[in-house]
Amino acid sequence: MKSRLAIAATSELAARAGAHVADAGGNAVDAAIAAILVSINTEPGMCSLACGGYMTVWPAGGVPVTLDGYVTAPGSGSDPLPESRRNAWDVHMMYGGGVTTTVGPDSVGVPGGVALFGAGSKTFGVVPWRVLFEPVVEATRAGFPLPEASRHYLEHSAEPIFGRSPDGHAAIFRPDGRLRDVGETIRVPHLDDTLERIGRLGPDEFYTGEIGRQIAQHMDEHGGRLNESDLAGYRIETRPCLMIDSGSDVGHRWRIATNPPPAVGGTVLAAMLRIVNRESIKAWDAATIKSIVDAQRIALGFRREHLDLSEEIDADAARLLELAATCDPIAALQSGSTCHASAVDDSGLACALTVSAGYSSGEMPAGTGLWLNNCLGELELNRRGLGIGPPGTRLPSNMAPTTARAGNGTILAVGSPGADRITTAMLQVLVGYLQIGLSLDEAIRLPRAHVEFPDEGVRVACEPGLPIDDVTIPHRCFDALSMYFGGVSAAAWSPTDGFTVAADPRRTGGTWYRP
Repeated sequence: MKSRLAIAATSELAARAGAHVADAGGNAVDAAIAAILVSINTEPGMCSLACGGYMTVWPAGGVPVTLDGYVTAPGSGSDPLPESRRNAWDVHMMYGGGVTTTVGPDSVGVPGGVALFGAGSKTFGVVPWRVLFEPVVEATRAGFPLPEASRHYLEHSAEPIFGRSPDGHAAIFRPDGRLRDVGETIRVPHLDDTLERIGRLGPDEFYTGEIGRQIAQHMDEHGGRLNESDLAGYRIETRPCLMIDSGSDVGHRWRIATNPPPAVGGTVLAAMLRIVNRESIKAWDAATIKSIVDAQRIALGFRREHLDLSEEIDADAARLLELAATCDPIAALQSGSTCHASAVDDSGLACALTVSAGYSSGEMPAGTGLWLNNCLGELELNRRGLGIGPPGTRLPSNMAPTTARAGNGTILAVGSPGADRITTAMLQVLVGYLQIGLSLDEAIRLPRAHVEFPDEGVRVACEPGLPIDDVTIPHRCFDALSMYFGGVSAAAWSPTDGFTVAADPRRTGGTWYRP
């Protein structure tokens, strides 16, 4: 029997994958996994299968949980190398106004994405594993159009990162050496066969099968620390969600479930919401923007000073949340390429799934079609660098896949890509939807602000049309809505009103639902 569900993802191609599993009788978790598989394999540069991430699931009548499948430090069974002997190097790109990232074999962490999809499918899904892979195998075998967001990033990253391997170069460059254009058909050599094999044999194929052996062999031959023992030993962690309340006079009270520590994204989002919730917000005006910017300065500043390098992340996260709930904001001021899919179904099940491969290491094991992550080298998130900790240490992350449930039974799944803009993008969408009472589409289309911390101080990046009259810190203004400010996708279901679904125009997102 065909299922009734809604899916919001980063492309129409990904949204159609959700429709495919709905036709096969799948639920919201199945739809989110199928959609994210298409996103990460058909948006070159944005992500890849060798990723890590988080899945927040809130079953109807059940307790929300977050499955932690993020990247971990490699090197199990081997002696740590001094920094001077590590095979990695820095690349500076003008993407987003300028970013430096570390690439190469030693920037690769242990990818948990496939294990995450497997755990989500086994625990919450209802269709066979192979069904989830059918859309992505079809898309990669036939070839897919190069998305605009991918093309924009590849303008900066193709030469220094994605074109370093023969297969990677063949995928994104024409035979004459020019970068392929938006809409041009992309075929990544061997990728369809890799995906078909994992879909047929199961998640373990990526870790202990032939694919895992090819990855480990490439790392061994090129000087990376990731090895067969790391892959075989990877495990998913199931964590209780971080819970917060929100809402306003214009709507129902909401319970929000988001990503808990050791990731920092959910904590930062929760802190910002608590600060903003202390005021009555009824319009997207200058006073609201000032409140949002103040919340960002507090939470993001605390993250930089305390959470990013924390040795006791649970205690420091709790301190931020207490500060956000009780302190004077002025006193508080004195003291981090991803893909996302949101899905809900008419049983009241919600799933928010966010994954990242960093900026990519540029490494592609021969015969796999897989670009490997550079999550160890994502400097704005992993400020400890390549020596993050002993093997198995989970890396820090801004990802915050979130679900929420209202008193009237409405269920919401929401999330965003965007490095350190993930939480600020979601904050502004949630304020618009939960507090002001805008529709999901209206809330996602609101112009955004993001507080930055360059070397010279603090400033706010902002999109045109934002009422920033009351914001006193320096501005960096964009000419149009920009992918820099994230790509939020959200899906909701109400027992009385049915499905609502929206995807961010900044990322050319896609949606689908069956009423």
